[in-house]
Amino acid sequence: MDIATFLGILSAFGLLAVAIVSRGDFTVFFNLSSLLIVLGGTFGATLINYPMKDIIRVLRVVKNAFVHKEIDYMSIIPDLVRHSRLARKDGILALDKILDEIDDQFYYEGLRMVVDGTKPQMLKQILRNEIDFLAARHRVGISIFRTMGQFAPAFGMIGTLIGLIFMLGALDDASQIASAMALALVTTFYGAILANILFLPIAGKLKERSTAEILKLEMVMAGILAIQQGEMPSMVEQQMISFLPTEYRRVYLEQQKIF
Repeated sequence: MDIATFLGILSAFGLLAVAIVSRGDFTVFFNLSSLLIVLGGTFGATLINYPMKDIIRVLRVVKNAFVHKEIDYMSIIPDLVRHSRLARKDGILALDKILDEIDDQFYYEGLRMVVDGTKPQMLKQILRNEIDFLAARHRVGISIFRTMGQFAPAFGMIGTLIGLIFMLGALDDASQIASAMALALVTTFYGAILANILFLPIAGKLKERSTAEILKLEMVMAGILAIQQGEMPSMVEQQMISFLPTEYRRVYLEQQKIF
């Protein structure tokens, strides 16, 4: 579970609520018509903008913004080094014995193709395609939330125009002017907070998750190709370390000294 996402949403909405309540009646900020205009318009325009299959897929992807297992880059390196040592000592075919121990599907498929004797250029192309397709799927999900973040304020403005039209049409009835003005202002408010507290931040979190996962796959691909080429385990390890951010490198090297 990603505590930061939950805390961010709760703190943003919570502090807004506290600020509003401290200045007066909170109920004046609730307007069902405004909410329907912003949510209905945003989701409707998004459905027009994207195929239904992409919308359905992104509903499964969005959970990554709230529930996500942190990627341990450093734990990848010992496995790659161990398999590299095994391949150099007993030959590539010896890797067939340890394939069932690998949980990661990308890593498993890569090593299986090495064992099967796939040509290096073909192997690299297949693994690269897998990474590119994953990145493309992630981009769709990120793009959908960014689009919703653009549509929400726009429909907030549309709601404001609707409210102003109602207000101008009710100038002879003072009781209707207030409700029309509330519709005009609250709709803009809803559009702004939905875009800036939900849609755009979720798009940013999904982008960060995508970057982390792609980095992991790049590490694994580089390690698999090095194993296939018969690189020395020490060189495989050094190549994997080069993928790590500076702070992770220090931690990894310190752990290796301990062990």
